Amino acid sequence: MADFKDLDERAWAIRRLYAELETQRYGRPWTAEEVALGFMGDVGDLAKLVQAAEGVRAIPDAKAKLAHELADCLWSVMTLARLYEVDLEASFLGTMDELEARLRP
Repeated sequence: MADFKDLDERAWAIRRLYAELETQRYGRPWTAEEVALGFMGDVGDLAKLVQAAEGVRAIPDAKAKLAHELADCLWSVMTLARLYEVDLEASFLGTMDELEARLRP
């Protein structure tokens, strides 16, 4: 299984491929703000798939689509972290430590 650094590198390689495609289509790659706006759309799609998983929406093959959308959202978070020079692994571990300390008696 890949470690976080491997996943981060893979996510960034995919971002570079998207930047090439965006440059072909729009004459430039998306800005960090545009990547964030795309992420917002993904989160909306995720919410609909969660509803489908709970039986509130009828979406064929919802479980597989939910898995895909969760991965897509993770990719967006990893990409945004890289664009904003955030050490996501360290930030995640630090945040989990803070939450754990707050929640433990």
